[in-house]
Amino acid sequence: MSILYSKYTEDFVRSALDFCVLAEKTGQTDKTTFVNNMVRVLPLLYLKASIIPPIKEDNGSELEQRVSEAMYERVRDAVSAILGDDDLYLETFHPDIKMSDSPVAVRISEDLADIYQDLGNFIAEFKNGQTETMNDSLALCIRNFEKYWGQRLVNSLRALHNLKYREWEEA
Repeated sequence: MSILYSKYTEDFVRSALDFCVLAEKTGQTDKTTFVNNMVRVLPLLYLKASIIPPIKEDNGSELEQRVSEAMYERVRDAVSAILGDDDLYLETFHPDIKMSDSPVAVRISEDLADIYQDLGNFIAEFKNGQTETMNDSLALCIRNFEKYWGQRLVNSLRALHNLKYREWEEA
């Protein structure tokens, strides 16, 4: 059986879709609900992406960028607005940290918007149902997870975890 039609891929697609829906509905919720939702969906998304077996790719598919800059900005702005001053966190894995005398601050909103962009493009291509495109979009998404957004996911999860439990301590 092809990896495309496996339980692994089905679970990953479901988790990716759940994340995208939550990201798109950020402006319709409060901060506590948003943080709770992200703290639940991000580990599952990481797990589901990390267990996808190696994928043979390159069917020459022309993969489109379905998430526009406006969509990206809408998600980033909504997350930034809901988190306010808590959007910033100190990054320890940033490439510039080796050359810097001071900590590097990054934004949860940018991390989540970057993840959203990659997953949104993947979901849009995957939904077309063409095996070659589905295969190439899955392979690209997992490659990007390994090289880029997987690290952003765990970094933002760390910051969101701190935010969630810090708020509970203050209550």
